Amino acid sequence: MYWDVKVVKPLSNYYIYVEIENGEKGVFDLKPYLERGVFRELKDVNYFNQVYILFGAVTWVHEQDIAPETLLANLIGLEAISEEMVSELGLKTAIAISLNL
Repeated sequence: MYWDVKVVKPLSNYYIYVEIENGEKGVFDLKPYLERGVFRELKDVNYFNQVYILFGAVTWVHEQDIAPETLLANLIGLEAISEEMVSELGLKTAIAISLNL
Protein backbone atom coordinates (compact mmCIF):
# COMPACT_ATOMS: atom_id res chain seq x y z
CA MET A 1 0.00 0.00 0.00
CA TYR A 2 1.08 3.58 -0.49
CA TRP A 3 1.47 4.17 3.26
CA ASP A 4 3.63 1.12 3.96
CA VAL A 5 6.94 1.93 5.60
CA LYS A 6 9.91 0.57 3.66
CA VAL A 7 12.76 1.95 5.83
CA VAL A 8 12.88 2.74 9.56
CA LYS A 9 15.93 3.77 11.56
CA PRO A 10 16.07 4.82 15.21
CA LEU A 11 17.57 8.25 15.86
CA SER A 12 18.54 10.04 19.03
CA ASN A 13 16.07 11.83 21.27
CA TYR A 14 13.24 9.33 20.51
CA TYR A 15 12.88 10.13 16.83
CA ILE A 16 12.74 7.61 14.02
CA TYR A 17 13.66 8.17 10.39
CA VAL A 18 11.17 6.61 7.95
CA GLU A 19 10.76 6.17 4.23
CA ILE A 20 7.27 5.36 2.99
CA GLU A 21 6.25 3.51 -0.20
CA ASN A 22 4.61 6.67 -1.55
CA GLY A 23 8.05 8.36 -1.63
CA GLU A 24 7.74 10.42 1.54
CA LYS A 25 10.79 10.56 3.81
CA GLY A 26 11.10 12.18 7.17
CA VAL A 27 11.31 11.85 10.93
CA PHE A 28 8.66 11.04 13.50
CA ASP A 29 8.85 12.21 17.12
CA LEU A 30 7.84 9.54 19.63
CA LYS A 31 8.35 11.68 22.75
CA PRO A 32 4.63 12.60 23.00
CA TYR A 33 3.77 8.89 23.29
CA LEU A 34 6.36 7.81 25.87
CA GLU A 35 4.09 8.33 28.89
CA ARG A 36 1.16 6.43 27.36
CA GLY A 37 0.44 2.80 28.22
CA VAL A 38 2.50 0.27 26.30
CA PHE A 39 4.68 3.00 24.79
CA ARG A 40 6.35 3.62 28.17
CA GLU A 41 8.64 0.69 27.41
CA LEU A 42 10.12 2.73 24.54
CA LYS A 43 11.83 5.01 27.09
CA ASP A 44 14.48 2.30 27.35
CA VAL A 45 16.81 3.40 24.55
CA ASN A 46 18.09 -0.12 23.94
CA TYR A 47 14.53 -1.31 23.43
CA PHE A 48 13.60 1.78 21.38
CA ASN A 49 16.50 1.00 19.02
CA GLN A 50 14.98 -2.41 18.21
CA VAL A 51 12.39 -0.80 15.94
CA TYR A 52 11.61 -2.73 12.76
CA ILE A 53 8.98 -3.07 10.03
CA LEU A 54 6.21 -5.66 10.22
CA PHE A 55 3.66 -5.79 7.41
CA GLY A 56 4.57 -2.22 6.42
CA ALA A 57 4.17 -0.78 9.95
CA VAL A 58 6.71 0.65 12.37
CA THR A 59 6.82 -1.92 15.18
CA TRP A 60 8.77 -3.01 18.26
CA VAL A 61 9.40 -6.48 19.68
CA HIS A 62 6.56 -6.36 22.22
CA GLU A 63 4.13 -5.34 19.47
CA GLN A 64 3.96 -1.60 20.03
CA ASP A 65 3.31 -0.01 16.66
CA ILE A 66 2.49 3.33 15.08
CA ALA A 67 -0.74 3.52 13.11
CA PRO A 68 -0.04 4.50 9.49
CA GLU A 69 -2.44 7.47 9.67
CA THR A 70 -0.66 8.76 12.80
CA LEU A 71 2.72 8.37 11.16
CA LEU A 72 1.65 10.18 8.00
CA ALA A 73 -0.14 12.97 9.88
CA ASN A 74 2.87 13.72 12.11
CA LEU A 75 5.80 12.97 9.81
CA ILE A 76 8.30 15.83 9.65
CA GLY A 77 9.29 15.88 5.99
CA LEU A 78 12.95 16.15 5.04
CA GLU A 79 12.37 19.59 3.55
CA ALA A 80 11.26 20.84 6.99
CA ILE A 81 14.31 19.54 8.87
CA SER A 82 16.71 22.28 9.87
CA GLU A 83 20.48 22.01 10.23
CA GLU A 84 20.05 22.17 14.02
CA MET A 85 17.64 19.23 13.91
CA VAL A 86 20.12 17.21 11.82
CA SER A 87 22.70 17.74 14.56
CA GLU A 88 20.24 17.08 17.41
CA LEU A 89 19.05 13.82 15.90
CA GLY A 90 22.47 12.59 14.92
CA LEU A 91 21.31 12.10 11.36
CA LYS A 92 23.82 10.27 9.21
CA THR A 93 25.87 12.20 6.66
CA ALA A 94 24.04 10.61 3.71
CA ILE A 95 20.73 11.91 4.98
CA ALA A 96 22.21 15.34 5.68
CA ILE A 97 23.62 15.42 2.14
CA SER A 98 20.20 14.55 0.71
CA LEU A 99 18.87 17.55 2.66
CA ASN A 100 21.54 19.78 1.10
CA LEU A 101 22.94 20.66 4.55
